[in-house]
Amino acid sequence: MSKATRPPAYFEALYAENPDPWDFESSQYEAEKYNATIAMLGGRRFANGLEIGCSIGVLTAQLAAHCDMLLAVDIVDSALAQAKTRCAGLGHVRFQKIQVPRDWLHERFDLIVLSEVLYFLDPADIGKLAALVRGSLAADGVALLVNYTEAIDEPCSGDDAAKIFINAGGFARIGGMARERYRIDVVK
Repeated sequence: MSKATRPPAYFEALYAENPDPWDFESSQYEAEKYNATIAMLGGRRFANGLEIGCSIGVLTAQLAAHCDMLLAVDIVDSALAQAKTRCAGLGHVRFQKIQVPRDWLHERFDLIVLSEVLYFLDPADIGKLAALVRGSLAADGVALLVNYTEAIDEPCSGDDAAKIFINAGGFARIGGMARERYRIDVVK
């Protein structure tokens, strides 16, 4: 039996113990993964982007350079506060506290980024989120999935989370890459 979706309290405890619990600011792994993520955008400019699970905003600041408008969401107030500070000079970036898939946004996006968030959800919630993303994705839009692929003690593995999301949403994989510790899938 799989584990349940991680609740907000799980993440709040992580950030209370360490304001950068995954070393987003200093990790070579994170820097490489962010560079690969941005490269997967293919130099395209997006009108309206959404980043689910923005954490402290390190990737957010990089995504902002490729979007006319960017909405970054997370479930932890302290993480959002750090992200807002990091992106303070970027007037086209907005932040909102939501818990997916329970909460959702009624907007259309031509870019939706889910970087290392899916495996914190159980399979049923991944399926619900995939349907919500599908419904909010503009006709010419893409979703970018980034998943850690080494062994983790979460409701899903990174590989399983990506497969569940793609299948549940009826997405077609149009690009991507695999590295030793992560995979990126570009879907529409």
